[in-house]
Amino acid sequence: MTVIRQNDLIDSVADALQFIACYHPRDFIQSLYEAYQREENPAAKEALAQILINSRLSAIGKRPMCQDTGIVTVFAEIGMGVRFEGEMTLDEMINEGVRRAYTCPSNRLRYSVVADPDGSRKNTGDNTPAIIHHHLVAGDQVKLRLAAKGGGSEAKTRFAMLNPSDSVVDWVLEQIPHLGAGWCPPGIIGIGIGGNPEKAMEMAKSQAMESIDIHQLQARGAQNHEEALRLELYRKINELGIGAQGLGGLTTVLDVKIESYPTHAANKPIALVPNCAATRHIEITLDGHGAAIMPEIHLDDWPEIAKKSDGVVRRVNIDDITKEEMADWKAGDSLLLSGKILTGRDAAHKRLVDLLDQGQALPVDLENRFIYYVGPDDPVKGEVMGPAGPTTATRMDKFTPRLLAETGLIGMIGKAERGEATIKAIRDNKAAYLIAVGGAAYLISKAIKSARILAFEDLGMEAIYEFEVEDMPVTVAVDSDGQNIHKIAPKKWQAYIQEKACSACLLSLIHI
Repeated sequence: MTVIRQNDLIDSVADALQFIACYHPRDFIQSLYEAYQREENPAAKEALAQILINSRLSAIGKRPMCQDTGIVTVFAEIGMGVRFEGEMTLDEMINEGVRRAYTCPSNRLRYSVVADPDGSRKNTGDNTPAIIHHHLVAGDQVKLRLAAKGGGSEAKTRFAMLNPSDSVVDWVLEQIPHLGAGWCPPGIIGIGIGGNPEKAMEMAKSQAMESIDIHQLQARGAQNHEEALRLELYRKINELGIGAQGLGGLTTVLDVKIESYPTHAANKPIALVPNCAATRHIEITLDGHGAAIMPEIHLDDWPEIAKKSDGVVRRVNIDDITKEEMADWKAGDSLLLSGKILTGRDAAHKRLVDLLDQGQALPVDLENRFIYYVGPDDPVKGEVMGPAGPTTATRMDKFTPRLLAETGLIGMIGKAERGEATIKAIRDNKAAYLIAVGGAAYLISKAIKSARILAFEDLGMEAIYEFEVEDMPVTVAVDSDGQNIHKIAPKKWQAYIQEKACSACLLSLIHI
């Protein structure tokens, strides 16, 4: 009988969550660097460079790689020869570990969990509770697989009850373009097939936490149906040309992982869970000999990449920008922003529009201003601001046309695509939508030189700040003419990839 002490489990969970907030898995870094080396689209290559640089800086600084430090998922395998020593239940121990990890004074992690999800949506203040899956297994150890999953990629989860004869490949390829860039590609796609709805979803989530091994599988070849399906989906998804951050390119996914389970003869449940560029997961084992030991960190595992751009980068003073100057910006242009920008996301936007509905004055003047969709981490260790990467702009679409038309707002910064009504409003108001790289939050925070709260302080990370930034890297996603990089670039790169494939086939036939 193995005795697992309460404090050992709590400490292990807390240490593991602090660890994965700051350190990518080694296999992910290697795969991302390979994608960077072979990428041919300068915009996508620059995005990959920023993610890699951000990851190394986070490892050095021991700070979160993404401002969205996620909601915690735990797969707990409890050996039948284990006894717990303590007063708490297993779930209480795990949640206490989550609480300690997220409230750690030396490295605070953002609290993103809200209670009463269809009502007050009040933040729980410590990122609990976790989502916990329990499995009783043979043995005398406790194995915990933990993930901290960001809301942007979770929002792109998909599920369907297919007919038995329906094609899994067709369904997945139909879903991927609709995911857009909100899940911060490139990353891993986890797929669960079979069982019932909740089993398929659990398998997909579990598979999204697996190690990357697609290149080894390509080298040895498929040995069963699941492996053949993985290879086919990996190739066909990347042939879509969506690319890093949806900017077009050669790599949209780094791996496709699949698990299946017997199902009812009338059904074929299928779930798809994407894991973003801030992939955070770890497996730890407790065997009765104290808290789990975290992996050793070797900075040599991270490539050193000098931040540079292969294209023309324009420096912009955003304090005195005019719509006439913005008219020269074209979708795909790279900019370095300096000056004062506002922040605001879902809750702040709703309050602003509610005030407009009530005919009341807004607490901030949006005239000729840019607003950055971000919910930053709190600063520590003398920082001006903690990691501050972009959140998914699509969620603000219901508010944007109104703000552009009625407040004098001229621009927005976020990540991922905008809806057609928002793009029309951008065009009609001669505004612009810029994107920052999702997965480069710590790097972006280095561009913030001062920060102060202007309104809605009670919203915590969703309050409206004013940031003064210097050389903040962004890309024009929608210009004042309504040209949209998230539509233009993937089509261009899909055609390019198909042309390359056709040329390769022709050459092989010539050699035959």
